[in-house]
Amino acid sequence: MRAWALRYGLPAGTVLDATRVVDGRGEVLWEGQSLGVPGARPATILAAEAIVDSAEERRLLHERTGADAADLESGPLARTGRLHGVLRVVSDTPERPLSGIEAGARPGGGYDWRGLVRAFVREPRGVARAASDARRALGWLGAAAEVLP
Repeated sequence: MRAWALRYGLPAGTVLDATRVVDGRGEVLWEGQSLGVPGARPATILAAEAIVDSAEERRLLHERTGADAADLESGPLARTGRLHGVLRVVSDTPERPLSGIEAGARPGGGYDWRGLVRAFVREPRGVARAASDARRALGWLGAAAEVLP
């Protein structure tokens, strides 16, 4: 799964092997051993409630929580008490934002095609870049996950 970087220095494609998941206040929801994926960076993941694309908001979240990156899935999994690890890949960064492409995402993983079209009309280069970054990031995550049992 993809994550968005909350701090500078985590380029798109960076594979993160979490040792901690925190909420928006920085309180620990899960802490444990990394999965031990070669080449992955240990990280703290923010269990975000919504997608954040503003570089300034990302910086503030990093400062408040200590998290390196954020996603929408790790929090619900951590709250079950059955989480044994989190492997994520950075798909967008403060320097390379989503540019509105998040308007095309639906809960559960579907697409809002109208949202995607609106985003593309407003910022075609940014949306194309964000989609390309996400596709490449998922490829890197797939390669890293191949070493898992």
